Amino acid sequence: MNNLASTFWNQGLWEEAESLEVKVMEISQRVLGEEYPDTLVSMANLASTFWNQGRWKEAESLQIRACFAYRRTS
Repeated sequence: MNNLASTFWNQGLWEEAESLEVKVMEISQRVLGEEYPDTLVSMANLASTFWNQGRWKEAESLQIRACFAYRRTS
């Protein structure tokens, strides 16, 4: 699912990428945990998609959340 989201992202298909990235992040949070490295990568990917859509506040909020979690776990 993440690979397909990346393909959509590379094609500039932001809505399609976002839809899959949300699912990937939710599944990762549920299965692996909120602060698992793969979960944090999925958060950063979604933040990047928000950024490319001009959704600055959402992108910033999610990216900060991922960065602070990464700092706590590394």
